[in-house]
Amino acid sequence: MIRIEAMADRNLRLDRRRLLAGLGAAALGPVWGPALLAGAKAQPRPRLALTARAGTTGPGEPDGLLWTSSGAAPDHAGRFRRSDSLELTFNNELAVPALLNWHGLDGIQAVEPLAGRTPLSAGLKQNLQIPLRQAGTFLCDLRLLGDSQARPARALALIVGESGTIPVDRDEILLLEDWRLRPDGTALAPGSDARDASRLYTINGETSRDIAVRSNERLRLRFINGCQRTVVALKMESLDIRVMALDSQPAEPFLARNGALLLAPGARIDAFVDATAPPGSKVGIRLHDGQEARPIGRLVVSDEPPLRAAPLPPAPPLPPNELPARLELRNALRFELLLGGPPADWVTVPGFAASSAPAFRAKAGRTVVLALSNRAATATVFHLHGHHFRLLDRLDDGWKPFWLDTLAIEPATTERVAFAADYPGRWLLEAMAADWAAPRLVRWYSVE
Repeated sequence: MIRIEAMADRNLRLDRRRLLAGLGAAALGPVWGPALLAGAKAQPRPRLALTARAGTTGPGEPDGLLWTSSGAAPDHAGRFRRSDSLELTFNNELAVPALLNWHGLDGIQAVEPLAGRTPLSAGLKQNLQIPLRQAGTFLCDLRLLGDSQARPARALALIVGESGTIPVDRDEILLLEDWRLRPDGTALAPGSDARDASRLYTINGETSRDIAVRSNERLRLRFINGCQRTVVALKMESLDIRVMALDSQPAEPFLARNGALLLAPGARIDAFVDATAPPGSKVGIRLHDGQEARPIGRLVVSDEPPLRAAPLPPAPPLPPNELPARLELRNALRFELLLGGPPADWVTVPGFAASSAPAFRAKAGRTVVLALSNRAATATVFHLHGHHFRLLDRLDDGWKPFWLDTLAIEPATTERVAFAADYPGRWLLEAMAADWAAPRLVRWYSVE
């Protein structure tokens, strides 16, 4: 096995204009087996090793912990194939317990944090097998245990490709993250007071990213909101954005309304973009966080002749991931979950106990409808582990043509979601206000 060391990456340094090493996080450095190296012979079981470790900064720079990914793919843990059985090794070299938190992996109890797996103690290692039954854009982080710690943790994408050919020329990951910086440039962890801190947003670890394209080239852009607490909107000037998948699941393709994408923390959107701008032009990508819009990247169209004479025709839907075509709502089990306001049965992560009563129980195979009522004064982000859900229409007589695992709910609003309880086990529920100082709250539910 070839080991790619995790270290302080000079491209991830953070100050007022760029990332300096002081932003800190736990280092998750991937190790790829021969099956994932270009030109190597394929292996039936690809391997991935993740190491949580403390990084160091350069002389005269603020101290911090880093989660970086040095080598060929700093923005993701690897690209795999649907139906792969991934052999994952997780090594905790931190001085505190660590716990991987996955977004989008349905029905895999072996990796379910808290409800299915306890934190890994300092200095220990664990081996896991993850069946990659579904294609999509997935997310991994260490943030369940990260509130109010010395430094924040970064996020890391994991890509599982569809079977068959997808009609795109390029496939790009765009991982967005937010930071709160003290005057000395060091970064604050979420769950702490950030009133005197400045904001910084990065895309793939940079304050701005240029993507070189040719006219009429088609890109698959995997937008990932890796922000700690911030709901963001993204807009690409003058180009159509065709949404193809949300939160790892294929959708009925549709054009983004007003050319903007709205992503809650942890959400992922796969979109196809045809670079119809003329040669030599630049197309800006802007991020809006509810306070101001700011440039975050650009498509830079080369002066070369167009890649093809005309843009490609609209793409068909992505191959399905075998989620049910319909949900039986008439006889669904119905539960209400109160979000925001007094925490009631929600607890912070340190207060979670596996012996606590579940938020609800469901028999395997039943449809579950959840009424999510946000009583907080700010938007609240809800994340369902173990299953994906449909967002129901307000009249409860249908659903939006896509699946989600994460939803931002406006203040004084109730949203209803439905899912097929297909996977027996104990699964986590997460909720947090879209505010840097807000705690991350958890409960669990049972499918029996």
